[in-house]
Amino acid sequence: MVDAPDPGRGKYKRYRRSRGSRRGAPVDAETGLAELRAARTLIAAGGAQSSPKRGVRLRRRRPVGRKRRWWVRGLRWLVALGAAWVAVSVVLFVISSIVASGVPGSAVAALDSGGVPPFSATTILVLGSDGRPAGSKEPGASSDTIGGPTRSDTMMLIRTGGGSTSRLSIPRDTVVELPGYGLQKINAAFFLGGPALAIRTVDSFLGVRINHVIVINFTNFPALVDAMDGVTWTGGCIDSQISGGRAAGGYSLVLRAGTHHLNGEQALVLARTRENLCNPAWTDIQRERNQQQLIAAMKSQVLSPTGFIRLPWIAWDAPQTLETDMGAPTLAGVVASLGMFGSGTTTVLPTAGEYLPGVGDVQTISPAAKQAAVASFLAG
Repeated sequence: MVDAPDPGRGKYKRYRRSRGSRRGAPVDAETGLAELRAARTLIAAGGAQSSPKRGVRLRRRRPVGRKRRWWVRGLRWLVALGAAWVAVSVVLFVISSIVASGVPGSAVAALDSGGVPPFSATTILVLGSDGRPAGSKEPGASSDTIGGPTRSDTMMLIRTGGGSTSRLSIPRDTVVELPGYGLQKINAAFFLGGPALAIRTVDSFLGVRINHVIVINFTNFPALVDAMDGVTWTGGCIDSQISGGRAAGGYSLVLRAGTHHLNGEQALVLARTRENLCNPAWTDIQRERNQQQLIAAMKSQVLSPTGFIRLPWIAWDAPQTLETDMGAPTLAGVVASLGMFGSGTTTVLPTAGEYLPGVGDVQTISPAAKQAAVASFLAG
């Protein structure tokens, strides 16, 4: 006989739990009531559209008037790109400094130890050689490529660091007692003994200790100015015909009075101009002032937005234009110091024209005037 089914044991169908129900243990009455009250408060405040599921974290709705700050993210990207651009420029500057030509060991031996720019003051002698690039037809010029002796077309002292910057230009025809050669024009020191004798001569003449030396070569100077996209010059009328002008193998520069944007070759001609057909009263003193104005213009161009865009090219060409005892860190410190502390005081050694037998037309200066100029230079 078959047993009858037990009415108390029915068949039940199994159901799967929902995903939400797997999270956490069953909620008691008090907890559930608290969640419902919290949900009702959020709904009344506009923070949610429907009651929350059990175990689901509630989020507040973003206020309607609040906009996403997309420009903050864009600004961060711009800062990152700018930093990368500067980093690339620094790497190029270091590599270019390593492969660039230095000064002879005799020049390094003639230098005195000095400060560490931009933290402390250091004095730099800047010499501009009158050598010309290969293939130049300019008369009376020695070729840089064959190492012929040259005179210094430019002689300037720069003191920078420690919170100030100052410059002192020395006219090339200033008469001095050249160690071992007697009375000579000061630019003959570079011709007779290179940068080493020039350092000792300036030290003896002015009583200023030289910590570093820079020799600017005319061969690469135009490339540096062109890397900056030129420089802006403001001045009077200029009609310069160096060594007979372009027709005779020299250089020509004709500018009307006003503001002009000069390329590398034009800036070089202006820096070398001693005689101006527009103004016969020009002297070597005016040329020194023009050179200082050009340096200030180059600095302004480097610090401009255009200079930042062209920074990698400037970073590469700058060491190639200079022959110096300074390594990349020291040279970078000098550049930073010049950028931080401005142009400072700018002075041209006050001299007067005179003729000396056996030497020619020279520039002389009284001891009192020389002492005052040096004191102003050192004070910054």
